[in-house]
Amino acid sequence: APECDGVLAASGSLKLRSPFQSDPTLRNDINAGKIAYTDVHLSQIEQQVRFGFFGAMDVAIIEVVGITEEGKLIPSMSVGPNNQWVKSAQKIILEVNTQQHAKLETMHDVFPDIGTPPNRRPLLLLNPDDRIGSHYIDCDLDKIVAVVFTDAPDRNSKFAEPDAISQRIAEQIIEFFEHEVKHGRLPENLLPLQSGVGNVANAVLAGLQHSRFENITGFTEVLQDGMLDLLLSGKMVSASATALSFSPDALQRFNDNIDFLRDKIILRPQEITNSPELIRRLGVIGMNAMIEADIYGNVNSTHIMGTRMMNGIGGSGDFARNAYYSFFVSPSVAKDGAISCIVPMVSHHDHTEHDVMFIVTEQGMADLRGKSPRQRARLIIDHCAHPDYREMLRDYYERA
Repeated sequence: APECDGVLAASGSLKLRSPFQSDPTLRNDINAGKIAYTDVHLSQIEQQVRFGFFGAMDVAIIEVVGITEEGKLIPSMSVGPNNQWVKSAQKIILEVNTQQHAKLETMHDVFPDIGTPPNRRPLLLLNPDDRIGSHYIDCDLDKIVAVVFTDAPDRNSKFAEPDAISQRIAEQIIEFFEHEVKHGRLPENLLPLQSGVGNVANAVLAGLQHSRFENITGFTEVLQDGMLDLLLSGKMVSASATALSFSPDALQRFNDNIDFLRDKIILRPQEITNSPELIRRLGVIGMNAMIEADIYGNVNSTHIMGTRMMNGIGGSGDFARNAYYSFFVSPSVAKDGAISCIVPMVSHHDHTEHDVMFIVTEQGMADLRGKSPRQRARLIIDHCAHPDYREMLRDYYERA
């Protein structure tokens, strides 16, 4: 956010940033080589800090809704890695943000300590809406060196209204769900849904609002407008996430209906929401956006033209590799058709062909399950590439 990453970057105070970022000032400095950036799967950052891979943590700034009489921390709309930060940091600054709704209290489920190998503890979560921890974060009060009060809103960016392209992508995924239910590979209420950040992924969830599916569950990393509206309509019965990220209008809907939502939304540490073992065991359906895919099914979700970092891999790798179904979605072209999002070979690898089951654009869907590289290439070119680029891609494929 500008008041954190942006200020620190502009003042020249950062040498290293990890694991995910979205501030334009910080991004420009990363791409200019002024700030080192370490991209890490979100499921791994907490354990890597716990193992000492990043060295000692001096100070952690933790946003909270409040502090209980017993000295426990009431997390805000984002739990993220904060449970680990309060354990690892030598000093803690608490930011009590009165802008956050007081009734967020009890919406959280903080598993206290997973531990380290060989004594790591199993996560005994059997259903997406199970609770296995505490409503609060335990904190060594002797570490707290300051408590700062603020009344600042989150950076609530408005989502673009679903356009014809994103609606077509959503329609294809919903049609596919119908097909899989019919053939007995999905239950009537599907499996827990994960949706990555961004307009297209959010539009897919919005499309489910008008589907026949009921009693849906969510097991995602960031809960956005589309999933919130599924909860409010009753289509979705529960959703687990590590953070809430709403547009201004959706934030108002959330606050207006927080009594209804308190037992339907569960906010957990990202080490839990992005746990590969839980994602695989629960059978999560992963749907994430991409910058480009190549004709073999490899996906680039982080680098523009292979060299300029956008945000980072986030949790998309956690879900892609372990999901029951792994979707990557994008319009078939960018820059008003000047750039194809289906390319001969991705300019940067984030997700290999082994982790990608479906590529979906407004042109169509490529079902890559059980397909050889040659079969994948023909499917992706014929079903996902824009017609303006198909012959060029076929020419590359034949030469390759």
